[in-house]
Order: sequence, then structure tokens, then C-alpha cells
Amino acid sequence: MIAGASAQELLKRVVTHAAAEGITGRSLREIAAGVGTSHRMLLYHFGSREGLLAAVVGLIEQQQRDLLAELADRVAASGTPAEGTKAGELMLLLWARLSDPELRPYVRLFFEVVGVAVHDAPGTGGFLANLTGPWLDESELAVRRLGLAVDRDALRLGVATCRGLLLELLAGADPQETDASYRLFVRMWEARLAAGSFETFRDEG
Repeated sequence: MIAGASAQELLKRVVTHAAAEGITGRSLREIAAGVGTSHRMLLYHFGSREGLLAAVVGLIEQQQRDLLAELADRVAASGTPAEGTKAGELMLLLWARLSDPELRPYVRLFFEVVGVAVHDAPGTGGFLANLTGPWLDESELAVRRLGLAVDRDALRLGVATCRGLLLELLAGADPQETDASYRLFVRMWEARLAAGSFETFRDEG
């Protein structure tokens, strides 16, 4: 059993355990047993099962944002893509990772935590406040790396579209159809960029 492990050490162990065994539907005692600690230690550091899940999702989301930064650097350093734009290439690379079936348990966890956080479950304070802002900040940096103008409203639309289609996958939607929908969104995004910006679209509304 882990004695005196820090919250960060425990969190990394839980994430590793979640990747190997899954933790959706597991009790706090079951999760604790899986990582070699006590449920009291998890309660001490995270407050509740929901608080632990929120911390797990938060760490995974940070890892995904780190991936976005790495992909942005790679795309920025590459030549002009054979099709579309660098922005579109980046969006498709990130989507391919986020929609990977191997990440599906984490996506399920994300929506589970959102569901309990909206009811102010113990340990989830601050989760909703940081639901989208960090993604907008990292996306803004990625857009700047590609030499494009920043439009946070458009970036929020991109985050929301991605999450909506991930929820579709969880609900059993056909992966190929979902992928086609996201690719259509990317083409619409690129067409708007080619027209100048998203400002024109807002003016039309």
C-alpha cells in the first residue's frame, strides 16, 4: 500500500489504472484497491469519488492540450498541406487523437464529471469554471503559431463542435459518419477563413 503518497502521485496512479482497467462505475474503495492505497487517502486528497474523477479528467484534459501545442508546432514547421489549410490539418490531427476508441473511457469520464458538477457534487468545485477557458487559451496560442488571426468565438465553436461529436460517439453514432461530420465542419471553417474571417458571418446574422 502507498504510504504518504502525494495527491499528484496518487492522481497519476489512478490515471494509469483508469487506462488499463477503467474506473467508470467503480466505487472509491475499488479504485483505491486498484492503485494500492486506501479510500481514506483518496478522500483526504480529493474529497469524494466525484472530486477524484474531476481531478483525473482535469489531468487528462491538460495532457490533451499539451498534445495540441505539440501538433501546432509540428504543423507550423511543415510545408503547405496537399489539401486544405494548416489550420484544418491541425484540427483533423487533434480530432483523430480525441476520437480514438482508446480514449473513449476518458471521454465517458469527462461527461460523467460534467453531469455531477452541474449539481455541485462535493469535490467538483471549479471544474465547470475551467471547462472551456483553458482550451480557448491553448487554441489561441496554436492559432498564433500558425500565423492566423485569433477569434475566440470561433475557437469556442470548434471546442463545442468537437465535444458534441464526441458525445455522439458515446451515444453509439457511427464513427465514419461522425468523422464525416467533423470533416465537413473543418471544410466550413476553412471556407470562412478563405473568405477573410468569421466577422463577415456575424455581420450577416
